Amino acid sequence: MTPAMTHHITHHLPEPMLADYAAGRLGHAFSVAVAAHVSLCDECRARLAAHEAAGGAVLETLPPEPVSDDLMARVMARLDDPAAAPPEPPAPSGIFPGPVMAALKGRPPRWRSLGMGIRQSLLHAGKDGSLRLLYIPPGRAVPDHGHEGRELTLVLQGAFHDETGHFGVGDIEVADASLEHTPVADEGTPCICLAATDAPLRFRALVPRLLQPIFRI
Repeated sequence: MTPAMTHHITHHLPEPMLADYAAGRLGHAFSVAVAAHVSLCDECRARLAAHEAAGGAVLETLPPEPVSDDLMARVMARLDDPAAAPPEPPAPSGIFPGPVMAALKGRPPRWRSLGMGIRQSLLHAGKDGSLRLLYIPPGRAVPDHGHEGRELTLVLQGAFHDETGHFGVGDIEVADASLEHTPVADEGTPCICLAATDAPLRFRALVPRLLQPIFRI
């Protein structure tokens, strides 16, 4: 399933992140988030294609070298990674794009309450970061937090707003250690987001800090 696109996407991926994705330099969590956004965004899909074409042109100029067993193993692992597959254009209905469905392994999300009606479904947690779906009821705020590293938040349903702007379906927010914010879901439709981080969040309030190790946020 993929989102029905009625919102004009205005928040895109930065160029260096698209270049890193094209070169296979992103971890699994960020790769899935980038692939999911690109599957919904014509502009970023075209920019990614340009990076991939440029990378291919550079490879063609290099002299042939023996392929090591280690390199072959890493290439095969990348091919087996669903996040590494070229993103498909969006289908007309549903809320989860192909890369998210691959991360879910075709199963429905396993929602776990975070309190105040907010829920999460943890899709991946490892040394390279974490990947989760977040369900935020209409009008509800995620606790104020900062970032120890980077966070990508892709809207799949509904919308949210914070100190940096308004984000609808297909928009992706790229946060780093310089941003402290309080995302609030719009009224009306519950907001469902895909969130990828490469380091723990930094909460101000005591209760979220105490629960952080349990929920692996």
